[in-house]
Amino acid sequence: MSQQYLDQWHNVVFKRDMKQLSAILHDDVEFHSPTLWKPKVGRPVTQYILQMVIEIFKDFQYHRQWVERDGHETNMALEFSATVDGKNIKGIDLIRWNEKGQIVHFEVMLRPMNGLQLMFNKMTEHLQEAGFIPTA
Repeated sequence: MSQQYLDQWHNVVFKRDMKQLSAILHDDVEFHSPTLWKPKVGRPVTQYILQMVIEIFKDFQYHRQWVERDGHETNMALEFSATVDGKNIKGIDLIRWNEKGQIVHFEVMLRPMNGLQLMFNKMTEHLQEAGFIPTA
């Protein structure tokens, strides 16, 4: 099952399969962004964020992948790199899948600080425009 989950995620990212993204996100998925203090909960906001990031990241690639089965859940740590407006970034996606093959928890970590700040600015603007966070 773990390989199947990994293959599904790769289809979302590399083939930009947004229909599959919607299908694999649990209704109450919890998304932890490196640019937001509190997690966002729910399929609509998580799908919006992930679609936006897939569009913003250029030259995206995964380097190392760790997959662990823990009872009925599958946990993944996926190391990636990409460019955003010409800046190189590195990060890790931490993804937890339930026994039904749905993502229930998604957490992203990014570095370096200037890449994180750039993503913060872009994410804030897009999330405000979409009404997911209030405007300042």
